[in-house]
Amino acid sequence: MLLKDSRYLGTRRFDPDPTGTVRCKGTTSRAIGPATGVLEHVVREGDRLDLLARHYYGDDRLWWRILDANPDLLNGAWLSLPESVGETILIPRAKE
Repeated sequence: MLLKDSRYLGTRRFDPDPTGTVRCKGTTSRAIGPATGVLEHVVREGDRLDLLARHYYGDDRLWWRILDANPDLLNGAWLSLPESVGETILIPRAKE
């Protein structure tokens, strides 16, 4: 069950395979559009997506908005950005 303001609302469920079995009961990937109303942030030592979300949005749970705008950050480090120090990332506006 998804909450009424879930970012996955509107995504479809996985289709059954040829035998009729649904191997994953979750939803398929959601569409991620281009980031709008962005700021540029130069990554510094110790930056993490959750800390940047708290700084820019006042809510550390919105880290996924920054990741959506910068999909190349998904490198297994999850919230920390040690490999991106010195790079410029996009910070999209809080609400679309």
